[in-house]
Amino acid sequence: MGANYLFMLCFLVWTADAQFEVKPFNVKDYGAIANGKMDNSVAFLKAWNDACNWDGNASILIPEGIYMLNPVTFIGPCKGWTIFKIKGILIAPTDRSLYPNLDKWIDFRYINQLRVTGGGILDGQGSSAWPPEGSRNNPLWPTRPVTMLFNFISNGYVDNLHSINSKGGHLIVFGCQNMSITNIKLLAPGDSANTDGIDIGASNGINITSSHIGTGDDCIAMNYGTSKVRIEDVYCGPGHGISVGSLGKNDWEQDVRDIVVKNCTFNGTSDGLRIKTWVAPLKKTLMASNFVYEDIIMHNVGHPINIDQQYCPYPPCEKGASHVQISNVRYKNIQGSGNTEIAVSFKCSELMPCQNITVENIDLRSYGGKGNLINMCSHAHGTSYGKQIPPSCI
Repeated sequence: MGANYLFMLCFLVWTADAQFEVKPFNVKDYGAIANGKMDNSVAFLKAWNDACNWDGNASILIPEGIYMLNPVTFIGPCKGWTIFKIKGILIAPTDRSLYPNLDKWIDFRYINQLRVTGGGILDGQGSSAWPPEGSRNNPLWPTRPVTMLFNFISNGYVDNLHSINSKGGHLIVFGCQNMSITNIKLLAPGDSANTDGIDIGASNGINITSSHIGTGDDCIAMNYGTSKVRIEDVYCGPGHGISVGSLGKNDWEQDVRDIVVKNCTFNGTSDGLRIKTWVAPLKKTLMASNFVYEDIIMHNVGHPINIDQQYCPYPPCEKGASHVQISNVRYKNIQGSGNTEIAVSFKCSELMPCQNITVENIDLRSYGGKGNLINMCSHAHGTSYGKQIPPSCI
């Protein structure tokens, strides 16, 4: 975490000292029209190409106004810091035929030193694409575009950004190194299917801080190959909580390590802190280890603390035991309320039981005082300390 913190500090110093050395490229100078109807992807790409090839630090400016934007990919490498400053509102088209790749709307790729900021809004206009009730977990339902992707970004900074009504997920971070996301709002209705807030995969050194995420799926999900993630001061709700996984479905997946979730609040979510792995016949052992969950508030949460190593959201489900080894997980100073019977559920793998699970100062009570909650453990080994309400099953 020290290197990532140093990057943030250096970035802030750089912006303070060098703000007058940034060359602006206004999309309106390239023909962008803010009428909410005409596609502006050509103008945006022209501005990007000139900014990216500027011999120095550059800023692409999207002024106030409403801009329709067809799917677009911004590709590096660029010659210096590239700042994508959104002050207006970007609107995604609803016509699915306009998406040559059904999985994305705005895509940043292969860039070192990127900042996305400005206080503007990304409107995915997702309601036309959300599956109807009852089809949420149907694997045959068509893929829906993610609002913004960061693919293979090094030294990235995303701040002061708002994303609403995504068709699929809001943000995906994949193959990135040393990236900070702060002061953002990601919002979609709680019944909008699979509108994840931030999905992280195959990335290292990711900080997410001081943000509000309310969606129809995971607020934040950390997937295979991810390490050194710190999540702090995040408000989650509605949604499915902050998750590790799902893991262990494919042999090519890589370990997940070194995750810190601290000083976060969950309100009305189906889950709080969740680790989920598939029951699948992997040819290798996958590791999920070194997680810290500390200073967490739960309010009216379905499953506040949950390890599920029999994860299967839709049938048919595999039989057997998960090949993911979960170890060195610490839960400390977690309090609040749950709205089901179970406060803590550790449903670990029979083949590879959870190791070194620590619970310290846990106080979880029934929402509305409707009764006492219970804890349930299977194949979980560890230690409990301090207050334990309900009584620990470890």
